[in-house]
Amino acid sequence: MPGTRSDANTPQPDREFISDEAHLLPLPPDAPDLHELNASLDALSSVFPDIQIDVFREMLSSFDGESRLALVANALIQNKVTWVKGRWRAAEEMPRNVPATAEPGQGPLPAVSVPSRHRFRSKEYRSAVERLAWQEFKGLSRSTITAVLAENNYWYPDARPTLVSLSSKSWRFAISSLFLRRKSVSGTEAATHPLVIWKSSGKGSIVPCIKTTGNAELDKELYEALIVPILQQARQEREDKDRTLAAELNTKEAEALESMFECSCCFTEATFEEIVACNVDGHTICFRCVHHTLSEAVFGQGWQSTINTETGTLRCPAVEGSGCKGCISQEQMHRAMLDFKKGAGIMHKFEQRLAEHSLVVSGLPLVRCPFCSYAEVNEIYEPPHPLAHHSLRKNAFQLILAVLCIGFIPFLLPLALIIGIITVLLSYKQDIAIPLSREYHAARQRLQRRRRGSKFTCRNPECQRNSCLSCSKEWIDIHVCNESSLVALRTQVEQAMSMAVKRVCPRCNTSFVKTAGCNKLTCPCGYKMCYVCRKDIGGDGDGPDVGYRHFCDHFRPEGDGSKCDKCTKCNLWEAENTELVLKQAKEEAERRWFATENRELTGAEKVFLETGMAIDPNAAARMDKMYAHGSWRVPTLAEFLDFMLEHILEA
Repeated sequence: MPGTRSDANTPQPDREFISDEAHLLPLPPDAPDLHELNASLDALSSVFPDIQIDVFREMLSSFDGESRLALVANALIQNKVTWVKGRWRAAEEMPRNVPATAEPGQGPLPAVSVPSRHRFRSKEYRSAVERLAWQEFKGLSRSTITAVLAENNYWYPDARPTLVSLSSKSWRFAISSLFLRRKSVSGTEAATHPLVIWKSSGKGSIVPCIKTTGNAELDKELYEALIVPILQQARQEREDKDRTLAAELNTKEAEALESMFECSCCFTEATFEEIVACNVDGHTICFRCVHHTLSEAVFGQGWQSTINTETGTLRCPAVEGSGCKGCISQEQMHRAMLDFKKGAGIMHKFEQRLAEHSLVVSGLPLVRCPFCSYAEVNEIYEPPHPLAHHSLRKNAFQLILAVLCIGFIPFLLPLALIIGIITVLLSYKQDIAIPLSREYHAARQRLQRRRRGSKFTCRNPECQRNSCLSCSKEWIDIHVCNESSLVALRTQVEQAMSMAVKRVCPRCNTSFVKTAGCNKLTCPCGYKMCYVCRKDIGGDGDGPDVGYRHFCDHFRPEGDGSKCDKCTKCNLWEAENTELVLKQAKEEAERRWFATENRELTGAEKVFLETGMAIDPNAAARMDKMYAHGSWRVPTLAEFLDFMLEHILEA
């Protein structure tokens, strides 16, 4: 019978374990409904980038039909705050590498791809994750494991730390650790992770692998999260050893042939492949000296003495004679730096600093991105000496306008005289007009900036973040200067406190927080769970974990949350020390904010966090008092020029 005959001596891959990418099965296509839900997630994440994806997933699950995307978008547009409930995305979680606006002729903006950990999961994927968790955490009930997985969208790497914490506190683990001396499953590194199994490769070595879970998508995610880092580290270690061995062999061969070269800087010997030469006297410099000199120039105090900023080269560090005037080209610098582990990064920093120096020397007005080293020429820049005929023609028109105002509108005579004086002074550029000319140009720049807007988009492909030109903070529509950092603090505190006490229904994925009452929670979908251990307490019959039987039935006053000394059941009124959990979450969020901002809150900022007002609460009263008595202050010259340019000259 014709066919393909396999050799019995050829090793076949073990389908029970996965140690190579070739062992992964192809991913099956998503079901139509699941594909539509994930496409809706991508669209909503692109339109509302400041909202956490959990909000979209929860809202899409609560709507049915083909129009749920439109219904969710409409609900968020009309009442975003009510649906979000403080679940805003932090600045570092915003999607990157997506243009802020579409270029002409390029069509609509591309949808932002939601990470796999936040996407809707198939029923088969959820079942495989549950089986994996049940097998590893046998000391926890299945309903508890399911509830924790639902809180983390069945993403096992995020759910596992919570399961480890709950497992170490369970009574089953306490008994097993007492009699069987079992240790808590707490491995987090890939090489020591309990899901990683080391098997013999049949060639005198062991390889890491994972056991198949029965779901191709979960197998692929676990392989990429656990096995790939181990393989990459092993490959890097092999390459480093091979490079070191090759360098040692090359050095021995060169020493045997007496073809070593002496470095003119450190006077040590190096092979021909490990030296560079300057372009004047041909001094030989070893790679180590080039690396040390360039590192000191970039990160230390040697920039002015070792770098030729005009040519972007390294001055020859040879110590012979009175000092060599030669330089080492950038090509040789690259060759020397790439021989070291972090040499490419140092060379990149050198090029950035060289570009920064060139921009400073050019004297051009620059606009900089506060999040990276990107800079561009200010669009509203005006030359300090405009063309004379343009200035005269424009000022002549202003004089004619002033004369007409004087002739036909007598009550504007003082204003017209002021305009005439200013235009004459700006036309002739006399000594007395120099301060006025500077204020005039500054007022024009302020006016053009107001018309241009304060939003600045970085064009660095690795950044592409939007910022404000006035306060240099992250730009989030609708942006208010000097409030973005405070709003971020409030958002981070609210989000951390919400996540600390949040529970998720494993049946309908609805998020909820207990504010009062007992620990028997009932979801609108009918699912019943314990707030303390997250166990399923629904069902019928007289089981020990059905309804209130799950909780301690020993006598105690209503509302007493203390632990029972007669049993280990959950307390119906146990508060799980919610105040302490919220306080710790709040303090941790504030600590991260203070570390990022590197400053303390002022009195006005504390008032804003408490009242939601960005001004001093007494400022309005003082303003009303000044208006009532008619004691307005005299405007400054800058304020007067801003008013004249915006409402009269540039109207």
